Amino acid sequence: MVIPDTLGSVGELGALARLFPRLPKADAELLGPGDDCAVIAAPDGRFVVTTDMMIHGPDFRLAWSTPHDLGWKAAASNLSDVAAMGATPTALVVAIAAPADLPVATLEGIADGFRDACAALAPGCGVVGGDLSVSQTLTIAVTAFGDLQGRPPVLRSGARPGDTVAVAGELGLAGRGLALLFAEATDSDGVPERSAADELRLREPELLGAQLTPRPPLRAGVAAAEAGATAMLDVSDGLAIDARRLIRASGVGFDLSADALGEDPLAALEGGEDHALLATFPAEAALPDGFRSIGRVVTGDALLVDGELWTRPSGWDPYVGWNGGRG
Repeated sequence: MVIPDTLGSVGELGALARLFPRLPKADAELLGPGDDCAVIAAPDGRFVVTTDMMIHGPDFRLAWSTPHDLGWKAAASNLSDVAAMGATPTALVVAIAAPADLPVATLEGIADGFRDACAALAPGCGVVGGDLSVSQTLTIAVTAFGDLQGRPPVLRSGARPGDTVAVAGELGLAGRGLALLFAEATDSDGVPERSAADELRLREPELLGAQLTPRPPLRAGVAAAEAGATAMLDVSDGLAIDARRLIRASGVGFDLSADALGEDPLAALEGGEDHALLATFPAEAALPDGFRSIGRVVTGDALLVDGELWTRPSGWDPYVGWNGGRG
């Protein structure tokens, strides 16, 4: 019987020696892993920066996600935030805390997920550094950098009455995928089951893919900025929650069309982790490729759907609804 290497058996240096060759190199990298800091080119003289965490339990379940899934999703969710500013992703810094008995192969799979997500979603972006530490809870923290390429950033605060509200990407699929996992990929005690999740992957690849390996429309972020988007953000917590963030920042109201939200408007409004891009554009502007109109900006400070006030609590909140389970 071959005993797999664990983080505890190979140590930090041994693990990093196996991970670095698997990570993608960034085109903007002037100095990569190995020193106290990386050095990244910033031709524009500015850069955008964001950070996000994925924690075993509230953010993912190991019984449902492969290591490759985790690396892909951690990359995609951060790359999408960069795109929501109208920037092009350039570099990632990744910190992972993991139990000592975690197989090194698990971290190699996570590294492969980062590599493949960068190659598929943001060619030229890479991992330029990070940290590795120990914890009983597997945690992946990512900081992402982006280049504005001479453009002003697209903020949340620029929407004006009369603007078109538009979205790039799918709405509601990721939330439906998560609901399906909880409904059909758990045992009688609610504990996640890998075999049932694997069966769902084959039966519902679109829904499971949207949840476990999202493909945010990153290029649409730059296209929106070039087309004159007045406000934009990444739809990560659900359309209703994130639309209200634009509403508060801009001091306006939104009136969305239920018919424009797809076959399941409720899922579109209340689902989370879509990583679509929600943007507003001047009424006379042509929407860039990938965007479709879903409503308009109005006066006031409320979210309306077909003219009616939307008051349902909805979307993803890390402090609400998690029962402490992992799996």
